[in-house]
Amino acid sequence: MKQPRYRLQVLLDQKARLKQKAEIRLAQTIARLEAEKKRLRRFEEEREAMIAKRKEVRLELHQRVSTGKARIKDGSYGIHYLKRLEEEQKQKEAQIENQKRLILDCETEVKRARRDYINAVKELRIMEKHKELWWKKAQLELLRHEEKEMDELGNIIHQLKKSFQGEDVRRS
Repeated sequence: MKQPRYRLQVLLDQKARLKQKAEIRLAQTIARLEAEKKRLRRFEEEREAMIAKRKEVRLELHQRVSTGKARIKDGSYGIHYLKRLEEEQKQKEAQIENQKRLILDCETEVKRARRDYINAVKELRIMEKHKELWWKKAQLELLRHEEKEMDELGNIIHQLKKSFQGEDVRRS
């Protein structure tokens, strides 16, 4: 008798593909989250550099004015430059806030992808367990069938021996 074919093999293969896709998606979302965090760190470093630059310019302007080395227009140029630096810093802080929101969205996506992956793994394990149990049951059924055939063969052989022995007795 030939080996039985698992009738849910197509579904099992589909669950395996879904698990693989979920795994890839999880890896991609984690990589994106890490990239966005790196980008946030870069923005924060740029903001810190801007703050340091503003302090430096303010100190330099203050030293020029207090020592009397400043020209008349240096004060107004310096104030305008400081205002521009302050506006750039505000833009950078807005950019940082947007990046933080984007990171929160990415973290939500990672959680969703992780949950999908876990569900896919569970479903695949269930299908694999089902196949394993089915296989054991099919092997048991096959064994029973073979035992039945062997019993029938034994009965036939026994009947044949009896009938041959009966003929031997009648001949003599």
